[in-house]
Amino acid sequence: MIRSLLFTASTLLSSAPALALEAPRSVDPAAEVNPFIGTTNGGNVYPGATMPFGMVAFSPEQTPLPGKRFPFAAPGGYEWRANGVRGFGLTHISGTGCAGANGDIPIMPVTLPIKVSPSSVDAGVLYSSILDHAKEQASPGAYAVTLDNGVAVALGASERTAVGRFSFPKDKPANLLFRTSDSEVGSTASTIRIDADKRTVSGSVTSGNFCGYLADDRQESYYTLHFVAEFDQPFSVGGTWKDETLQAGASEGGGGTTYGTRGHPPAGKGAGGWISFDPKHHATVNVRIGVSYVDAAGARANLQKESPAGTTLEATQAATRTAWNRALGQIHIEGGAQDDRTVFYTALYHSLLEPNLYSDVDGRYRGFDGAVHRLARRQQAQYANYSGWDVYRSQLQLVTLLDPQRGSDIAQSLLNQADQNGGVWDRWTHQTGATGVMNGDPSPPSLAAIHAFGGRAFDLKRAYASLKRAATVPTEKDLSRKGCPILCVGQRPGLDAWLKLHYMPVGAPGWGMAADTLELVAADFGLAELALAAGDRKGAKLFRERSGWWRNLFNPQATATAGYIQPRNADGSWPSFDPASDEGFVEGSGAQYLWMVPFDPAGLIDTLGGAEATTARLDAFFRKPDGSWAVTKSGPLHAELDNEPSIAAPWLYNFVGQPWKTQDTVRAAMRQIWTNTPQGISGNDDLGQMSSWYVWSALGLYPVYPGRAELVIGSPLFPRAVIERPGARIEIRARNAAPDAPYVQSLERDGARSERAWLPASFIRTGGTLDFTLGREAKTQWGTSELPPSFGPAL
Repeated sequence: MIRSLLFTASTLLSSAPALALEAPRSVDPAAEVNPFIGTTNGGNVYPGATMPFGMVAFSPEQTPLPGKRFPFAAPGGYEWRANGVRGFGLTHISGTGCAGANGDIPIMPVTLPIKVSPSSVDAGVLYSSILDHAKEQASPGAYAVTLDNGVAVALGASERTAVGRFSFPKDKPANLLFRTSDSEVGSTASTIRIDADKRTVSGSVTSGNFCGYLADDRQESYYTLHFVAEFDQPFSVGGTWKDETLQAGASEGGGGTTYGTRGHPPAGKGAGGWISFDPKHHATVNVRIGVSYVDAAGARANLQKESPAGTTLEATQAATRTAWNRALGQIHIEGGAQDDRTVFYTALYHSLLEPNLYSDVDGRYRGFDGAVHRLARRQQAQYANYSGWDVYRSQLQLVTLLDPQRGSDIAQSLLNQADQNGGVWDRWTHQTGATGVMNGDPSPPSLAAIHAFGGRAFDLKRAYASLKRAATVPTEKDLSRKGCPILCVGQRPGLDAWLKLHYMPVGAPGWGMAADTLELVAADFGLAELALAAGDRKGAKLFRERSGWWRNLFNPQATATAGYIQPRNADGSWPSFDPASDEGFVEGSGAQYLWMVPFDPAGLIDTLGGAEATTARLDAFFRKPDGSWAVTKSGPLHAELDNEPSIAAPWLYNFVGQPWKTQDTVRAAMRQIWTNTPQGISGNDDLGQMSSWYVWSALGLYPVYPGRAELVIGSPLFPRAVIERPGARIEIRARNAAPDAPYVQSLERDGARSERAWLPASFIRTGGTLDFTLGREAKTQWGTSELPPSFGPAL
């Protein structure tokens, strides 16, 4: 999604273990995860402690890199090249762009007396500390670092609680700051209450503002996080501060940073408090922290249930490690180089971080309407943080493949949010906020994908009815330009124009009218699939027909040499067009968006002049004139497989009868973009979407159709992979598998020879065994006799 503004590091040391040619069956796949992959180069992931899909993510908040205009290192709070820490936040989101999100309640151990307000301009980095990577460790569920100020920090997390240990030097002051107002993108309010008698610090922060700096009319707060922290050692009240003012000895306080005039916290604003320990007698301090988005009582109840008094850091980390091994172990791989195994399990790890648990242990959660709600029938958890534009492509499919109940809960969560948001299914929901970020309407293909991959425990008919209404009845928000172009408030901005013209014209509300058209046809394709599942045959026919409206933007004379999907005026005329330009598109060029019709590749191929002409254009898209690869960072006329718009394009070779080129191209992208280094994710990981692409690719399969469960075939990276899911088992065996052997020589499905470079939707439901033979030379005859299905506008 929104690309964050970070410089690319050219060289970084790998934190990977030594290379091994073969690895035995792992009973501890968490040991193969490297949480530092993607912590620079724009990946924007964090290395701290969290559970799969957990509410809490206890991780460093670093000081900004030189020259940055935001008061933090990177979205996610962490940047490998930054060397300062200003606290350890309780919540984080993995792989976002914009200016970040969450990073709530940074807690900072300080070995100086507190004499200047930590929010004061004069304080600068006085209360920060240097971070040395040589003194830092991270693994799923655990993080540890010894800071330059001498404090050893160790962190753990359950689903709704954080557990930490701070070991202070005995010869220096021992203070712990609670920067209650200092969420990554700021806050409008915060509170703190220090109770030394009960060894408790509690409070809240009110924030939101995701991507708010991009639209003056969307800089708003929409969630409040409550916390309660209980310590195992006595402490004294240090004091509180607000802005430039320090109040030593005060036990209560509050205030926000505001969002300033540019949508991010200004200097000199903020609030919090601190407590002090006796380092000679209580140098090592343990803390348990419960959080809730409902109220203070919810935070206390979550703490009591998940981390009651006596819970140790070691026990918490061990339990979280077990949970991660259970989740990661659903895909068991054998063989392969150690680096490849680490990249794979780290990608799977990143794929299973979001969306985040949002409901409390008692089933309560606060809705988009501000009211407290309870889980729906059959729902086990409410989830938040849905980056729809990203995750509808392959992450939700992977999550639901492994855990259909979780997929169902995500679908129900989105329906609940829409019910509480006046019927609007927002594109990028953040906690209880409808941010409007990105374009299109990703909820229909998201729910269709969840349903297709086995998530059935949600209210399908009511969800379909709501989405159908949103796709056919323009609302006041759809006609509004508030937040546009990037944060439009409507679910389908410009819907009236869409229904009238059958494309999104230049000048309509939205962001990138050609990109909007392509996103909306994918949305209507997904809605047609939901209609079929809900028993609305007439609706399915209508929306499938609408999925073909992308043809209204295909101009066969777009350039002197080739036709393209391009922006179009409302009067039907064509403006000037450059396929290298992003004018009319979103985070990509016209050349990159040409291929974004993944549900009807046959229709696109026919429009482009047939298989031979399409193959030539794909070849030029993925190769430079000298024949070298152009899968990333090769200019706007070539693929950019570090971002969503063109990630399905390599799989289209299967539809022109040249699957060996899919196998070769996907493998080249895997090798160039994904590495066992901090820069090993090239661009935002987007809440696990890009990592999920890697997981699917390494398995040799991909869910190319938005909202269906058929899979197209690439080539497996590992000799053996076993996917365990409720009711089915998928085993993938690949003889001669190796990084430089991507070509399928033959395939057997359940013992029978197969010449298909695709699998039917039933394979997901029933499971089965795939036996590949791979090689270093392309076998151009395999997979050409029966092309994968394509789903055109006629139902």
